Amino acid sequence: MDKFTNSAWFMRIVAFALAALLFISVNFEMESDKKSLGLSTAPENGTETIENVPVEVYYDRENLVVSGVPETVDVTLKGAKSLLINAKSQRDFKVYVDLSDPEISMGDRTVTFKISDLNEKLVATIDPEYAEVNVQERMTKEFKVDAEYNSSLLEEGYTAGQPTVSPETVKITGAKDVIEKISYVKANLEIRKGLNESVNGQATVKALDRDLNKLDVAIEPASVAVSLKVSIPSKKVSIVPEQTGKAKAGVRIKSISVDPTEVTLYGQEASLDKINALNLPVNISKVDGDTEMELNLSKPESVQKMSLSKATVKIRTEKVDVEDKDTEEEAEEVVVEEEKPVDKVEPETTESKTFTNLKIIPVGKQDDQEVELDTDVMSITLNGKAEDLKKISKDDISLTVDVSNLDEGKHDVELAVKVPAGVSWELDSKRVAVSVSMAQEEEET
Repeated sequence: MDKFTNSAWFMRIVAFALAALLFISVNFEMESDKKSLGLSTAPENGTETIENVPVEVYYDRENLVVSGVPETVDVTLKGAKSLLINAKSQRDFKVYVDLSDPEISMGDRTVTFKISDLNEKLVATIDPEYAEVNVQERMTKEFKVDAEYNSSLLEEGYTAGQPTVSPETVKITGAKDVIEKISYVKANLEIRKGLNESVNGQATVKALDRDLNKLDVAIEPASVAVSLKVSIPSKKVSIVPEQTGKAKAGVRIKSISVDPTEVTLYGQEASLDKINALNLPVNISKVDGDTEMELNLSKPESVQKMSLSKATVKIRTEKVDVEDKDTEEEAEEVVVEEEKPVDKVEPETTESKTFTNLKIIPVGKQDDQEVELDTDVMSITLNGKAEDLKKISKDDISLTVDVSNLDEGKHDVELAVKVPAGVSWELDSKRVAVSVSMAQEEEET
């Protein structure tokens, strides 16, 4: 035993064992110290998802239009938590689609999203991974703007002319196939209900296809100034004093006059056409001498408003003997009888006949004009003797609208009516809306 313990190999083994124990002891203490200080020998990994990261698209913006690329994507990052926290707070990386190749082909294609400026120790996953995009040639074309408004919001009896637009044209830029789909360029003027005065405002311009779907294009300018002239049809008629009641004994009415002699009525044109005078009842039963009085004018139900509400009536009289009363009454009766034929038309000799769906014919159309009527048919009522009306057919009636002097745009034009002699006529409306357009060459940029 002594011989073994005193041997060189024994001493070597003991020394190696002591060295191993010392190494293990020192390393165990160091690991314990690191843990007590909150340190780790290996980084702690994690996962973070960053939502709504903007996507950049690289392509030739002067000559191409790219559609279909989402504005944002979600990015999931994996790696050391310390790096994840920094990446999420700083967002200093970029997600992009590269279509900058000058030889890129037009049409539909599938592209993958790429990421740059991300710490190389982090692993990124992009959702979605790819996008279906469309690449088209970029085109700019000039279009005329048509202004619109909701005519049902006008106050009853009021009408509006064709709205004017400034500027009259806009430049629209987009993909060639989208530009070719544009059928209408509209600017809708928002008005309030019960509008009864002219209005000026701004309206956003929209490009629409034939089915009135809004198209994704850039419009310059994006809005235009629209002016709408609002008015109400008017007609000036005479104020006719109408004697009522019976004069007092010994008083004879020599004359009745009114001041002013005319009043302006406002309302729908069809209603105004039926009014030729405004009667003003004047009660003479209390008049015992020359009198001047102010009376209220009664507004017809079909009239929206009048230029004045009162009129001054002057009555001139003379004194007569009471025994001449019978003679006076006879004279008054004669006057009444003489006035009847002037003011009245014998209704029993007049009849009406209505013709429907009469075609309205545009006349004076130029070769380079396109003319469209809001309505190309209308009804007409003829008034006259029964025997005359029986002889009249649709072929004897002509409704035309003269477009020879109309510029491009929308116009309110009066109809020209031809009917056989001896009859009068009434229309649903004496005017019709006419849209005129010209042939227009395409302009590309």
